[in-house]
Amino acid sequence: MFQTFKNAWKIPDLRKKLLFTVLAIVLYRLGACIPVPWVTSAFADSLSQAGTNAAFTYLNIMSGDAFGKATLFALSVSPYITASIVVQLLTIAIPPLERLAKEGEAGKKKISMITRIITVVLSLVTAIGYARLLRVQYGALSVSVDSNKNLTGEGWFQMIVIIACFCAGAALIMWIAERIDEFGIGNGISIILFANIVARIPSQIQELITVALKKPSNENASMSAQTAVWTDNPVHIVLGILGILLFLAVVVAVFYFVIWFTNSERRIPIQYAKRTVGRKMYGGQSSNLPLKMNMAGVMPIIFASSIVNIPSMLGGIFSGKFWTNVTNAFNQTHASYIIISGVLLVAFSYFYIMISFNPVEVANNIKNNGGAIPGIRPGRPTIDFIKKVLNRVTFIGAVFLCLVSTLPMAANAIYMLFANTTTPNIIEYTRNSLVSELAFAGSSLLIITGVVIETTRSLDAQMSLRNYKGFLD
Repeated sequence: MFQTFKNAWKIPDLRKKLLFTVLAIVLYRLGACIPVPWVTSAFADSLSQAGTNAAFTYLNIMSGDAFGKATLFALSVSPYITASIVVQLLTIAIPPLERLAKEGEAGKKKISMITRIITVVLSLVTAIGYARLLRVQYGALSVSVDSNKNLTGEGWFQMIVIIACFCAGAALIMWIAERIDEFGIGNGISIILFANIVARIPSQIQELITVALKKPSNENASMSAQTAVWTDNPVHIVLGILGILLFLAVVVAVFYFVIWFTNSERRIPIQYAKRTVGRKMYGGQSSNLPLKMNMAGVMPIIFASSIVNIPSMLGGIFSGKFWTNVTNAFNQTHASYIIISGVLLVAFSYFYIMISFNPVEVANNIKNNGGAIPGIRPGRPTIDFIKKVLNRVTFIGAVFLCLVSTLPMAANAIYMLFANTTTPNIIEYTRNSLVSELAFAGSSLLIITGVVIETTRSLDAQMSLRNYKGFLD
């Protein structure tokens, strides 16, 4: 991987693309540090400490803490991802959109415009709900209100400005992602998510060290009056270091397993018949059709996470018994949340394969090039065989995504059954927060590895094109 980036850096146009991607990430991270107007200084981490609300935890992770600090890029890429899902579903359900998708580059531009419009609409709705949440539930905004805590004329202006900032941030993120697609390396949305997840690693390491090697300054004081100080117990220090090393070993082992599985493939053998063109004989060679075990990559995780957290987010924004029940049902420690996440992962795995891989087209290409699968007749039998193998491979890949993504959630649910969440000290609170974040560690790890592998493959492909020698060489 590192050798690939080193070789790509030596090629001028690839170096420009890499620099553009890095600068785009830097620009995004700067926007993620700029708070919107009228956010109180005391708010800093209140949303990141919002208990076990799955939506808030997920959005805070996927936004690189921008959501928890109410910054310009607080909405992150969630509206854009949701809009992309909606457009892809509508493309299948609505014939005019399906025809538009098949019109080539012109059709893709029109669909992209529709996606942008839906993104802006979703951003507006989300921004209104988020601003209301900040003002009413958290009291994080210093807006003008009357004696009954209703917005005054000046308060309405402030809220409009805040909502406009959130919408502008979401639109700017969409623009940055599209520019990365056009002038950079890799998929823009995936690159931004990768940057957000990596940006949170230092804070998670700090929390891990705090839990392993520190103790409360005063056990009898309230948690607000406590601080975490280094422990002086040798046994505690040794056990803490061993715990950190064990945790890192598990992370590395899972990381390598994910990479191995992602690179695994099912190869369908193809035999090409001999044919004569002029005075030369062509064909008679053996090849294969590689089907990746995780062909869908990280897209099912991104799609499923965005969808499953919508009810929980709405439950946190709106009040009432109904929305309280919704929040409880979609809590990351609840069995329903884990089950629905798994079902959506499987569904989106099959959905993404269905729109990205066409067995009929592949079978026709094999036939037109004089090839055939040994023991399988060309035409319909070949199509049916490829579909059968593809369904099996997709199922295995979907099960893999479910296990890696949901097992940390299940472990978090079990831990929360025995954790002290009523009157915790500073260390217990940090541990609960860390475990709650680690519930999404599987999804985060899959996104990181998927983005790195896809970016590396993209660089390899572009370098292969530049190093290819034609018949004149």
